[in-house]
Amino acid sequence: MTKAELIEQISKAATKNMKTEVTKKTVDTILTETFSTIGKTVKKEGRHSIPGFGTFSLTKRAARKGRNPQTGETIKIKASKSIKFKPSTALKGSL
Repeated sequence: MTKAELIEQISKAATKNMKTEVTKKTVDTILTETFSTIGKTVKKEGRHSIPGFGTFSLTKRAARKGRNPQTGETIKIKASKSIKFKPSTALKGSL
C-alpha cells in the first residue's frame, strides 16, 4: 500500500465515522506529523511505543567487514543506526 492509498482510505473512513468531510490534505498533514514525531522520539529516547500496535526502537549495528561482490575485495562497513519495529501481541493476534 502506498502513502497515497493509505491517505485515501483514512480520509474515507474518517469522513464516514465523523459524518463530516475529512480532506486528504488534512490526513496527509496528520500522517506526516505522526511519522515525524515517531522518528524524533526514537532518535531522542531510543524507543516509541504505541499501545495495541507495537514498539519502534533504535538499534545500533557495529562496524564490520564485508566483501565487494564485483571484485571480491574486502571492505570496511561503518557502524550504523537503524529502526526496528516489534508488533504488539494484539496486532499479531489480529493477523
